[in-house]
Amino acid sequence: MIRDTVLFVVVIVADRVTKMIVPLFMELHQSIPVIPDLFNFTYVRNTGGAFGILASWDSPLRRGFFIVASIGAVVLLGFLYRQAVAGSSRLLRLSLVLIGGGAVGNLYDRAVSGEVVDFLDFYLGSYHWPAFNVADSAITCGALLLAYLFFTGEASVLEGRQGPDVS
Repeated sequence: MIRDTVLFVVVIVADRVTKMIVPLFMELHQSIPVIPDLFNFTYVRNTGGAFGILASWDSPLRRGFFIVASIGAVVLLGFLYRQAVAGSSRLLRLSLVLIGGGAVGNLYDRAVSGEVVDFLDFYLGSYHWPAFNVADSAITCGALLLAYLFFTGEASVLEGRQGPDVS
């Protein structure tokens, strides 16, 4: 569990540090090519959810909605994590820690400024993935791992059944 706590904190700190550095060295909407035709650092601010969902919702309720939804997600993840600890599933704990660390990273930004800093910008030709950040990366990696564990039956500890020990 100590490793889980360390990883949780590392995700949050890496997210905070990168989101503080980007605005210091880049202008809003500035793009710096890193790997031509594949990856740029592009500084944008996202007032919506994942992929800018609800960014156009022009209401003072938007910020509160995202804060409440994020807090709810973190509480649910904490509950699931406690179940995973009881079932000794190391990979399941890892997935939940990554998702939780990312959720807390983005929750902090939404609570403080009502938006998140995104800067990782991948594209291939005219196909462009929305810019994202370290927290989003942790959430995505954790969610992919969690999906894998569910599809392979290794996450059954969350359903009250003891799955295979993957520690």
